[in-house]
Amino acid sequence: MIRIAGADIPENKRAEIALTYIKGIGKFFSNRILTSLSIDKNKKVKDLSAEELNTIRNHIANGGYVLESDLQREVRDNIKRLRDIGSYRGSRHASNLPVRGQRTKTNSRTVRGNKRVTVGSGRKPASTPT
Repeated sequence: MIRIAGADIPENKRAEIALTYIKGIGKFFSNRILTSLSIDKNKKVKDLSAEELNTIRNHIANGGYVLESDLQREVRDNIKRLRDIGSYRGSRHASNLPVRGQRTKTNSRTVRGNKRVTVGSGRKPASTPT
């Protein structure tokens, strides 16, 4: 495994896809990085030379990208700010409900948990006849 910006990069994938394993770099940014450095995006990571890997590392370090733990900290701070000012979005984050206007009567199983409540699920078993 090759480490770039604190993330392990798989060696058997194309360079364009492998860079997306870094949190904060998607396909758009990985494509932009590789074209600006004139590196073939279809080349596998194991076929990249040490010089090319170092140029990628330097470009990511000096490119002004917000990556990995800094990105997670920034997102966490933004959510904390929304909670502190008492906004509706902050209260939705606090109560673990969908934030972006989705309906919750149905179709929110992933956020609310898989609570499938049916009519007879809480019923006690019938007692034996006497």
